[in-house]
Amino acid sequence: MRKLGAIFLATALTLGLAACGGDSGGGQELSDGPVTLRFTWWGSDARHQRTQQVIDLFQKEHPNITVKGEFKDWNGYWESLATTVAANDAPDVIQVDELYLASYAERGALLDLGTATKHLKTADFDAEALATGQVDGKQYALPVGLAAYSMVVNTDLLARYKVTPPDDGSWTWDDLKRIGEQISTASGGKVTGVQAFGFDAGSLNVWARQNGTSLYDDKGNVAIPPAVLAGFWSYLLDLTKSGAAPEASVTIERASASLDQSGTATNASAFGTWWNTQLTSLSAASGAKLRLLKMPGEAGARSPGAYYKPSMFWSVSSRSKHQAEAALFVDFLANDEAAANVLLTDRGVPANTKIRAAITPRLADTDKAAVAYLDTLEVGQAPRVTPNGASGIEAILKRHTEEVLFGRATPDQAAAAFIKELQAEIDGA
Repeated sequence: MRKLGAIFLATALTLGLAACGGDSGGGQELSDGPVTLRFTWWGSDARHQRTQQVIDLFQKEHPNITVKGEFKDWNGYWESLATTVAANDAPDVIQVDELYLASYAERGALLDLGTATKHLKTADFDAEALATGQVDGKQYALPVGLAAYSMVVNTDLLARYKVTPPDDGSWTWDDLKRIGEQISTASGGKVTGVQAFGFDAGSLNVWARQNGTSLYDDKGNVAIPPAVLAGFWSYLLDLTKSGAAPEASVTIERASASLDQSGTATNASAFGTWWNTQLTSLSAASGAKLRLLKMPGEAGARSPGAYYKPSMFWSVSSRSKHQAEAALFVDFLANDEAAANVLLTDRGVPANTKIRAAITPRLADTDKAAVAYLDTLEVGQAPRVTPNGASGIEAILKRHTEEVLFGRATPDQAAAAFIKELQAEIDGA
């Protein structure tokens, strides 16, 4: 669906945004009269209910502003948004995903929030968090929640097989492989040490960054060197061949399954790569004691692999006739403690550090652990926003990882093919 959404988006925006400027002239002065804002988001019924409660709080404080919600599930959201944007009928406030941020920003569909600072404050967001919503140096989006890549370890399994937990301040990728082999051997194959990865952009980003490079350059072209990418797949292949990770068929099956069916959730693997915010769901599914560890290799990395990943963003339409009111509403969503007490971590661990601290006492222990992980993690510069045309990267990555694990391509062959294919998608956007 993400690939189809990207195609639809490119077609619709090309047709409808040719004449769009970056600012509709909506102005930054609040109106004295009645104003109606349209606000769109995707999510579950629980999110809809929480969001409506926040809308009600905002309207109580600002009785002249009416906020009309337009919500959908993920699958229908992007086609609908692209249609309204192309027709110059976009909602005023838009929930945006990182995969599509550049597509909308580069075509002039989003307001530069740097022009809205009279009503939208960002003082409680650190610089690296804000950078996740920037395209070409302009702040087109404000991160709602943050996540960071982590290694989740099942400490119950480590205790059962008498394996000492690693020191995540110093451990290496070789350490992960060695410990994984120990667990697989000690369990007699009932448990594998490592749930193999390589199916999401998070793991690839960390690997590239630790090797002193990046997935994309500043211009949005594929920048990861073939040798670094081949090293990534060689390592995954070594995990599989050594028995530290399951055989390829099991890995591929689990990679396509839901979180509840993963090796971590079913207690079939002791270590697994996940976003820190997934700890609560994994703990509930596994019933085991799980702990967040920093990724291997950080201590000796050429540059920090760790980075902030926004769960989603708030953006304002560049064509909004009520930019001041839209900015004021985004400010309420991002900075108001009453709103935060309703939303909690529904959209991720708050990117606003002050709000994050305020809601932490109300969170479950696993959510508190996710917050603590984020607060103590040393992150590097935010990666370049996913370029227009590259939203299908994870489908491409998954296919080439499968080719390597099944022995249908060498790591070098997969690296060359992946880079060529992803660059072609970017060039064709």
